[in-house]
Amino acid sequence: MEQQKPQNLPETLTEEEKKTLLGMSEISLWLDTYDDIFSDFDPRPYPQRTLSDDFLYEAKRAVKSRESGVIELKLLVPADKRNDKDEALIKKRLKEHFAHRKEAAGKEIRGTLKQGGSFIFSGVILMLAASFLHFKNISPSVTLSFFITLFEPASWFLFWEGMLLTIFETKRKKPDYDFYRKMEGCRVSFISY
Repeated sequence: MEQQKPQNLPETLTEEEKKTLLGMSEISLWLDTYDDIFSDFDPRPYPQRTLSDDFLYEAKRAVKSRESGVIELKLLVPADKRNDKDEALIKKRLKEHFAHRKEAAGKEIRGTLKQGGSFIFSGVILMLAASFLHFKNISPSVTLSFFITLFEPASWFLFWEGMLLTIFETKRKKPDYDFYRKMEGCRVSFISY
């Protein structure tokens, strides 16, 4: 495929401009080619390709320290390898990827909260059942003792497992959601070096 040069290319960056750009609030990533953004194992065209784990890792590291607000992702590419058409496809692919992953991460968090809530609810119901059986029974039987013995630990297990899911599991999954939320709204631009 013949490389098309972008029409409004800025001059290549000087060393001082490179240092200034890297020190700004934007996220700047150096690329040798556009393929650095995508997985080496995916031969599909840019609109369908899977993003590289290395690219996502570096983006996550860079975004981690950023506060809220719109993030500007500056992808630094050699001037002789730039192509307007490819850049437009890549920008679209990045937006789609981040939007899709944000939705998936949000769905996963909501599912974890729902599961945790149902565990907590089930635990409380079993606690109430065990309490009712224990205090309303005048003549204990083996069957009744068995159910009380079964319900009490089961209720505590479900209750605490539900708390674990709703508090700690969602907290563990939140950074991925936050990353994709920030990246979904980011402005992507390509700069020559």
